[in-house]
Amino acid sequence: MTAPSNKAFEPPVTAAILVIGDEILSGRTKDRNIGYIAEFLTNIGIELREVRIVPDLTDEIVSALNAIRSRYTYVFTTGGIGPTHDDITADAVACAFGVAIDYDPRAVAMLAERFPADQLNEARMRMTRIPAGAELIANSVSKAPGFRIGNVHVMAGVPAIMQAMLDVVAPTLKTGVKILSETVRAGLREGDIGTPLAAVAKAHPGCAIGSYPFWSETGPDTNVVVRSREPEKLMAAVAAVEAMLEAERARLQG
Repeated sequence: MTAPSNKAFEPPVTAAILVIGDEILSGRTKDRNIGYIAEFLTNIGIELREVRIVPDLTDEIVSALNAIRSRYTYVFTTGGIGPTHDDITADAVACAFGVAIDYDPRAVAMLAERFPADQLNEARMRMTRIPAGAELIANSVSKAPGFRIGNVHVMAGVPAIMQAMLDVVAPTLKTGVKILSETVRAGLREGDIGTPLAAVAKAHPGCAIGSYPFWSETGPDTNVVVRSREPEKLMAAVAAVEAMLEAERARLQG
């Protein structure tokens, strides 16, 4: 018999997202990146642990970035690397890392693939300013690159461009064991099962168990979601949830 892999017992690979932009905080722009990145990371075995949203203020960006980059394996930022005066992410990241920032010949060459020399004006050239020591993240959509410095990946806020950059970044990331998930429909209201579900969760510490109410065609209902890295523990917890639900349905009907 093949011995079980020890990978499931290794520390998880973790991540945080830092969303940058006044337009997100004002509600003018609706974020479409958080959910995409979260699902993307989950599917490759990286746990998203935190999301922060900050305005276009250097001190706020630096403070948030320094707070989270030491806590997680990776940080992904979105927004603030465009051509306008309030696109200050690159400068703020350079400040957070204590490095210089200047026009990067590699980034200039990338932008020159799209714009002739007479259109590489001051605004567009802002997108070629890269912190010293950073690696570029290619942008197949509009050419202006993102960059990686340390464990921080700086990407565009435009969803199509961010997604293209994330595809480039993905092969370079260390990944962990994927979290397995099973959903059990309760057929009961969340309040009906809160106490016994807590007991099941306590009895299965190797799993994360959550309840999510919704409205079905027959009225209020609940999905119970069980998550774990270890298949055996997942299946044991699912069986316990199903047994609990059966008992509660019988009790409420009797």
